[in-house]
Amino acid sequence: QVQLVESGGGLVPAGDSLRLSCAASGGTVSRYAMGWFRQAPGKEREFVAAISRSGGRTSPTDSVKGRFTISRDNAKNTVYLQMNSLKPEDTAVYYCAADPRDIVVFTREFSSWGQGTQVTVSS
Repeated sequence: QVQLVESGGGLVPAGDSLRLSCAASGGTVSRYAMGWFRQAPGKEREFVAAISRSGGRTSPTDSVKGRFTISRDNAKNTVYLQMNSLKPEDTAVYYCAADPRDIVVFTREFSSWGQGTQVTVSS
């Protein structure tokens, strides 16, 4: 089973940008649909964006449309989440997820998860 490690989180002021990385081991990301989720304190985990094995992408949740972009670098076995124009409401733990089935891009039922990276946006 693929292991996922997120990095790139931190504390930034509103309006700044961050790029999260998700490095995979024990598997090749090109063989997995990959996704990003987030969970804010006291809230349920929320889908952010996903990318299929072929590179097709789902529409991210409305609250991040036009600001967040998911991408993958198969050569580096890494998936990224570029986050621009960050807002305080983007504060959350961000999780990377993987699954060998492309259907999860729509069902969002991923089977492998990372431990998460904290993103805090100050107002």
